[in-house]
Amino acid sequence: MKHPRLIFGILATLLTFCAHAAGPERVRVTTNLGSFVIELQRDRAPLTVENFLGYVRAGQYTNTLFHRVIANFVIQGGGVGIDLKAKPTLKAIPNESGNGLKNLRGTVGLARASGPHSGDCQFYVNVSDNDSALDPLPTRWGYAVFGRVIEGMEVIDRISVSPTGSMGPFKEDAPLQAVVIQKIELLSDVAAPATPTVTPTEPAVPPTAPPTPPTSPPQGEAPPPGPPAATDGTGNPLPKQP
Repeated sequence: MKHPRLIFGILATLLTFCAHAAGPERVRVTTNLGSFVIELQRDRAPLTVENFLGYVRAGQYTNTLFHRVIANFVIQGGGVGIDLKAKPTLKAIPNESGNGLKNLRGTVGLARASGPHSGDCQFYVNVSDNDSALDPLPTRWGYAVFGRVIEGMEVIDRISVSPTGSMGPFKEDAPLQAVVIQKIELLSDVAAPATPTVTPTEPAVPPTAPPTPPTSPPQGEAPPPGPPAATDGTGNPLPKQP
């Protein structure tokens, strides 16, 4: 085959076109406190959306927790089982935070650790407008938005005011009564590709909050609000130890 890269590019374009032709891709997140619907924005975050849908199709999110909840900031989950142990993940993906989507109330982003390209399965929902804290700047990487809640925002708000504290490996911001993601299901008619095998990884650790009020970036186990965080020299907060 003389031009394998060209053919691969054409196939990728056709797959993206077919996904668009089928209508917006949406998923329903069902929790023990209610359900909400996310509309995915593949046109702005194609790698992040495909990564997320891969986990959805594999059943990765069934019986996982929203393990980090901060009122007026974010709710975060998808990577920790109800046994409080980290779920296996695929390889981390490139950061798509420069896609023009802002971290505003109701948007959904990919959580990560302090490294800019460390996001895998964990996601967060913005409870407030967090663009000043989480969007990219010339001096720092941001947090990639890849969707928005179009139904059930009242469920997000209900989760966000859950009483929190120390729970298992989490020293703070963990709901004292488990908030369980019972399942995430794809609502749009998109063909499911073969699911790759996942391998276990270490649980991500939450970074500390940046100096911008009221809170800090969502991370692999993302950061809580608080005083200015130490940085790694690039403006990214360093992860907190579990």
